[in-house]
Amino acid sequence: MAKSITASELGIELKPDDDASLFKWFIASFLMGKRIQAPIAAQAYRVIIEEEGRDTARKLQHCTSRELVSMLGRAHYVRYDETTAQRLLDLSAKLNAEYAGKITQIKYASEDRHAFEQRLGEFDGVGPKTIEIFMRDAAKVLF
Repeated sequence: MAKSITASELGIELKPDDDASLFKWFIASFLMGKRIQAPIAAQAYRVIIEEEGRDTARKLQHCTSRELVSMLGRAHYVRYDETTAQRLLDLSAKLNAEYAGKITQIKYASEDRHAFEQRLGEFDGVGPKTIEIFMRDAAKVLF
């Protein structure tokens, strides 16, 4: 079993009500939730968030699919690059439209952790593995 990469290993300091860090960890978790090596997913996170500065749902939504595919390619995240790019765009659009671009708004809209996890699962491409990775580190500051 490959070692899991934590938020802190990516330089993300999760804090309660800190949407910036929660969004970054959500994107990292999304990328690591796919059948792809964790170091490649971590590099894809670094390219998109750190190098390209797409560190909010609004900034991410304003990428084109082609730009995202190129970013993923630079990280050698090529196996699912087209679908991953589209799902990242869909994810950011849904987060912006339904939750003002904020993970904390998902929390406030949820009665409890289970409801929160169900809402995360409503994002296209976010399955049990992504939720498990995200909650492993985020639950401490969310619940």
